[in-house]
Amino acid sequence: MMRSDASAPETSPRFTNRQLVSLIAPLFAEQLLSITVGLADSLMVATVGDAAISGVSLVDAISNLMLYLFAAMATGGAAVAGQYIGRRETESACSAAQHLILLLAVVSVSFSALLYVFQHFVLTTIFGRIEPDVMAATQKYYGIVMASIPGIALYNGGAAIFRMMGRSDVTLKVSLLMNSINVAGNALLIFGLHMDVAGVAIPTLVSRTVAAAVILALLANRRLPLHLGALSDFRPDRRLFRNILYIGIPSGVENGMFHLGRLILFSLISTFGTASIVANAIGNTLGNFHCAPGSAVSLGITTVVSQCVGAGDFDAARYYMRKLTKVSYALLAALNLAITAAMPLIMRIYDVSPEASRLALTVSLLHSAAAVALWTPAFVLPSFLRAAGDARFTMLVSMVSMWLLRVGCAYVFEWRFGLGVLGVWLAHAVLDWSVRALVFYARYRGGRWMTKAIR
Repeated sequence: MMRSDASAPETSPRFTNRQLVSLIAPLFAEQLLSITVGLADSLMVATVGDAAISGVSLVDAISNLMLYLFAAMATGGAAVAGQYIGRRETESACSAAQHLILLLAVVSVSFSALLYVFQHFVLTTIFGRIEPDVMAATQKYYGIVMASIPGIALYNGGAAIFRMMGRSDVTLKVSLLMNSINVAGNALLIFGLHMDVAGVAIPTLVSRTVAAAVILALLANRRLPLHLGALSDFRPDRRLFRNILYIGIPSGVENGMFHLGRLILFSLISTFGTASIVANAIGNTLGNFHCAPGSAVSLGITTVVSQCVGAGDFDAARYYMRKLTKVSYALLAALNLAITAAMPLIMRIYDVSPEASRLALTVSLLHSAAAVALWTPAFVLPSFLRAAGDARFTMLVSMVSMWLLRVGCAYVFEWRFGLGVLGVWLAHAVLDWSVRALVFYARYRGGRWMTKAIR
């Protein structure tokens, strides 16, 4: 197994400083790459007009719900393989990886089919009355991009397995391929062939499908500690499915409900007018940058903690939690200070109306400050708890906080104070995150998570 730092506890922690950097640095780079491509997408769509920006933003609220649902399932399911690695049960770890991929394939295809069957219901019920040009862009984008859900689900499953092996460099390379296809395709179809929102949707579908095929092909290498065997050799194991569902399903439900709340808030924001929709889209793009370092640490901590907990080494798990918390705070502060300094230039790049620009600047600065102060305890801590197997608790807390504070208070801020899109961002970046941070810190200190490892 991996060697320990000299300053680490004597109970056999598994990761040196160099190994932590090798794990987290590619994850951070991958996060920035993905977000940068999202920014490039939004800038290219902006050349088509506000209706296109709004349509893409609204549909992405739904597709991102699916994306985060399956990403959480993948990460949670891979934590099971990590705990088996910690126990040195290599065969069970490999089998868990294969069970996870098959589960993601079946569920993602089923969800994608349902989204097509109920397309009219989804668009008219969730978004309600939106302007005709926005609805036209929404329908076109939806019709193409929903076919990419199985691809991104399988990519996330494969990426989670590689991260569990400490090979986040592989996921970075595949992500680079996927995003290069996406950006090049957007540029060709929008600027070369003068397509509208379809010029964004088609490259998304192609790039995600290619990424899934590549990462699954790489996992077929039997020399890897975790690898996929031939489908004909697969034998369902009820114990493995139960363990994957034990962590993966609560993680997926938590993330799914979390982004369902965002989707409901999109519905509220859509009633504020096009300027608020555009400002919210810009704020979401920049908000992803604000949280990128913390997201990388959250992914990395799943690998570290699951293996420590699998080995029964709780002191090591605590040690790495403290260590990576400091890393998260430092990286979040540095990046957000840089983004804040660049805000005047960023807002000049976006060619939107003065009202949309003013609103986007306000919500982005608010979110940046909250990311530095609150994101780490609100999101890195629950990643620690999920990796330890305490996924049901994080799911329940996240759902209650989301519905009462993120969604409920957003409506109160609008109905009672007329704060509009600013009220939505106050509810989620200040109220919701603050409560999450307090509750998860109390759970971590209480130590109940030590009893939640897989059986």
